[in-house]
Amino acid sequence: MKDRPIERSFYYWKSIFKLNDFEQQRLDSLNVKTIYIKFFDVDWDDANSSAVPVAKLQNTDYKLRKSIKMIPTVFITNECIKKIDPSQTEKLANDIHSLIQQIIATNEFNAIAEIQIDCDWTALTKEKYFLLLKSIKKLWANTAIPVSATIRLHQIKFLSKTGVPPVDKGLLMCYNMGNLKNPATKNSILETEELKKYLGNLSDYPLPLDVALPLFNWKVLFRNNSYNGLIENLPDDIFTNAFTVKKENRFELLKDTLLQGYDLKKGDILRSEQSDYSEILSAAGEINKRLKNTQPRVSLYHLDSVILNKYTLHELETIYNSMR
Repeated sequence: MKDRPIERSFYYWKSIFKLNDFEQQRLDSLNVKTIYIKFFDVDWDDANSSAVPVAKLQNTDYKLRKSIKMIPTVFITNECIKKIDPSQTEKLANDIHSLIQQIIATNEFNAIAEIQIDCDWTALTKEKYFLLLKSIKKLWANTAIPVSATIRLHQIKFLSKTGVPPVDKGLLMCYNMGNLKNPATKNSILETEELKKYLGNLSDYPLPLDVALPLFNWKVLFRNNSYNGLIENLPDDIFTNAFTVKKENRFELLKDTLLQGYDLKKGDILRSEQSDYSEILSAAGEINKRLKNTQPRVSLYHLDSVILNKYTLHELETIYNSMR
C-alpha cells in the first residue's frame, strides 16, 4: 500500500479571478495552497494568419495574491499548432512569455510555482508543438520555475505516436476519455472501465506526472441523433415531466422548449454527464496503482462554488487522499 505525500491544488478556469466566501472557505478547509490559473488562451486568427491571445485573465482577487502559489496556465488550441508555420514558433514562445510576465506584474503575483502549457496535441502536430515548448522552456531557463505540459489519456496510450513533450514534468488529465460526440457513450467525462484502456503505458511514462481529477458536469446535446454542442450549468431538476421524458442519464424533449436561454427542439436528447464521487475514487485508485511520481500534485477541476456544492468536505478530502 502506497502512502506518499501529495500537494493539493485546484484549477481555476474563469477569466475573472475572484473567489466568493464559500470557495475561499473550501480552500482553507482543504488546506489548498496552490492554484493553476488560466492566464489566457492562444487561438488562430485566420484573417491575419497568426496566433492570438484570447480570454485574458482580469480583475484578480487581491487577498489570494499573497496567500496562494500560482501556476500560470496557457491553453493553446490544436488548430493553432496545425496552422502555425514552424518558423513562427519562436515568436509565439516570446509572445506567450511576455504576456505571462505582464499578467504576473499587473496582478502582483509573487509566488509562481510553475508554468503550464495546455494543448491537446496529436501525432500530426507534435513536431511543431514540441518546437514551441523547447522555446518556451528556454525562456524560463534562467529562473527556478519549471515548465509543465498537460498530458491527455490518449497521449499515454499512444505514447509511441504522440511522443513525450520536452518539459520538466507533465500533468495527467484523468477525464474526457469517452467519445463525447457518440450518442451511445454513457459518460465521456469519466468511466473507470474506459480509463483502464488508456493506462497500459502509465508506469513507463518518462516524465514525472502530476494528476488532475474532474469535479465538473455538463449536458451533451444531440439533435437528429447528431452531436449539437455542450450545455453547462443546467441542473437535472430543471427537467420536468411536462416537457421531457427521462431514461437513465438522458432527457428527451417532448416539445420545443426555451430553457434558460437554450432553444431546445422536440426530439432533442440531452445526456447528463457528471463526475460521480464513487467513480472519481475508482478512477483515482487505478491511476494510483500505476503512478511512479513519489510526490505528485493532485488537482481538482475546477474551483467553482456551484460545482463544489455537489460534494461534501469529507468527499473532497477523500478524493485527495485517494492519491496518497
